[in-house]
Amino acid sequence: MSRFAQLAFTDGVRAQQKAHGSDRAYRRALDDTGGPDRLGPHERAFIAERDSFYLATVGETGWPYIQHRGGPRGFLRVMDDHTLGFADFRGNRQYITLGNLDHDDRVSLFLMDYARQTRLKILGRARVADGERGLAVPDYRAKVEREVLISVEGFDWNCQQHIPQLFPRDAVESTLGQLQDRVDALVRENTQLRAAATSARVRPVD
Repeated sequence: MSRFAQLAFTDGVRAQQKAHGSDRAYRRALDDTGGPDRLGPHERAFIAERDSFYLATVGETGWPYIQHRGGPRGFLRVMDDHTLGFADFRGNRQYITLGNLDHDDRVSLFLMDYARQTRLKILGRARVADGERGLAVPDYRAKVEREVLISVEGFDWNCQQHIPQLFPRDAVESTLGQLQDRVDALVRENTQLRAAATSARVRPVD
């Protein structure tokens, strides 16, 4: 999180960290003066499993704006070690995020895995792709208005505290279906055993 810390830990933030006793824990993160953080195998795998994320931009008035982006699992793609891309599907057509990017290309992404209570924060710069990059999702019934590329500057993994544990509906339904199949099989087996026991009790003696 070295690059993330350099961008996010402003003088004001560091003053608050010092006042609350957490500055020593983050001091080493500020020592690295390297370039943008590199997306490694762990980040790539996590991003590939996401079917939504939150995207924050800042408008000309200085107010932040957060928008939810959703699609099939994996629609947010890792293009290389420092670049993400996604197909921007048509929504309510307010175009607040798009307008904000014309003013300031800096973005913040929150990627959540509620089931595992894990989140990944990403800072980067977004731009509309100057040509198709193959980011459309086959068989997904949504109109792609544009493709967006994000140059990753830094990222940080957060702790699990206070993240509610939620599970996707399809995963819950699949698990419940498997459990119901097992219950049905046990009921059939029990019925057969009871029938066999009853038959043995009433069998006439030769």
